[in-house]
Amino acid sequence: MDKILVLDFGGQYNQLIARRVRENHVFAEIRAYNRITPDEIGKEGYKGVIFTGGPNSVYDPASPHYDRKVLNLGIPVLGICYGAQLTAYMEDGVVTSAEDSSEYGKTVYHLDDKENPLFKGTKETAICWMSHTDYIKEAPKGFEITAHTDKCPCAGMCDRSRNIYAVQFHPEVTHTEFGQQMITNFVIDICGCAQDWKMDSFIEDTVAAYKEKLAGKKVLLALSGGVDSSVAAILLHRAVGDDLVCVFVDHGLLRKNEGDYVESVFKGKFGLNMIRVNAGERFLGRLKGVTEPEKKRKIIGEEFIRVFEEEGRKLGKIDVLAQGTIYPDVVESGLGDSAVIKSHHNVGGLPSVISFDEIVEPLRELFKDEVREVGEKLGIPKELVWRQPFPGPGLAVRVIGEITEEKLAILRDADAIFREEVDASKTDANQYFAVLTDNRTVGVMGDARTYGYTVALRAVTTDDFMTAEWTRIPYEVLERASVRITNEVKGISRVVYDITSKPPATVEWE
Repeated sequence: MDKILVLDFGGQYNQLIARRVRENHVFAEIRAYNRITPDEIGKEGYKGVIFTGGPNSVYDPASPHYDRKVLNLGIPVLGICYGAQLTAYMEDGVVTSAEDSSEYGKTVYHLDDKENPLFKGTKETAICWMSHTDYIKEAPKGFEITAHTDKCPCAGMCDRSRNIYAVQFHPEVTHTEFGQQMITNFVIDICGCAQDWKMDSFIEDTVAAYKEKLAGKKVLLALSGGVDSSVAAILLHRAVGDDLVCVFVDHGLLRKNEGDYVESVFKGKFGLNMIRVNAGERFLGRLKGVTEPEKKRKIIGEEFIRVFEEEGRKLGKIDVLAQGTIYPDVVESGLGDSAVIKSHHNVGGLPSVISFDEIVEPLRELFKDEVREVGEKLGIPKELVWRQPFPGPGLAVRVIGEITEEKLAILRDADAIFREEVDASKTDANQYFAVLTDNRTVGVMGDARTYGYTVALRAVTTDDFMTAEWTRIPYEVLERASVRITNEVKGISRVVYDITSKPPATVEWE
């Protein structure tokens, strides 16, 4: 299988670059710049290398640098943003900082080399996404300038004889016109990759591999009902059948009827060997009086592990622990010093009390969109495959302040109504939900004074969840949701709509 290396220098879009490559049915792997050498790149058979962006200045001695030997391996290279400046720096070009050359956001670029293979199928003048203070003042010897902007004399350059290309802008971001075309040109035309990364083959190969690897072994998986654990469960069930035991910990913080639905799908439709643990009272007891968001998360995470451990001990010896880890979990948990963004619950913190010999992570190489594609091909219901992102702590982080059963009941009903109305309107939103604030306001119902909670409705539109725009839901849809919530849900006197994008806000309130 042909593959592209995304060499990470701390860029915020490293995952997005890999996803764009994979959209061409070519496998892309992210590696930190300080975890792989040029010799290893050559030996591992990559068909091309993409240098990511990064927050540093290449002329700062403390910034990430790389061995220029990589440019002479005979493997095509594409430098993006910091990666472009690093390419120039390694080849003795001039990179400098100048305030009047800084560009952020949408910028118009002009092609200087209309026949350049990287720009095949694009226009002579187009919009690109810039994010830089430093710029390439002088291209290295042997490089020709392929594009410029009004402020940036070298928005693109290449040494066509060595198949080395560089662009100052971000082709992986959707704001760049023809950005995906440029990545396709690099991956397919310049690198000559075969488009053999297909999810049908992934399913067949994964099931066959685990059928052999796990034969006769007892496998334990924590099933949440989210798309990752759901797809991992069905894949492993195909491989080992009832030797897979799925433990579904219902912490009492799920959405309306969600626990029953998960059980009906996996135990009923697919016939999984599944244990449901109704632990709502236990979790609420631990959360009594807690209002700080991070403390809520820690309590729920710790208690989940405790419940899972207890169920695991009841099963006796477990040979294999399975996890729904996906590729962004691995990348975000740190592939190198520059890439550490956050620790993820699937990559570490494993239950130490349960005795197991090994861990398997069947989705470890997949992005979320690829996981969804696998889920559809496995026959998992669309409602689960396209389930909106739902935080591990569940409704606990959508109830502001102390969590009580009364508040959870109010929020479940309000949230269900809002999601029903958005679904019926076919509004183009990627995530939408209700938040129960801790604010009470005065209202009037039936000529009587009320004093109920304020519910905030939230909907965002995004293609990567790194940034998100608040969704312009039609007023009539918001009105229907508001009327229904205040009429049908006792305890709510006011409904508001959150019109804050990410950034500056996050998608979730807590």
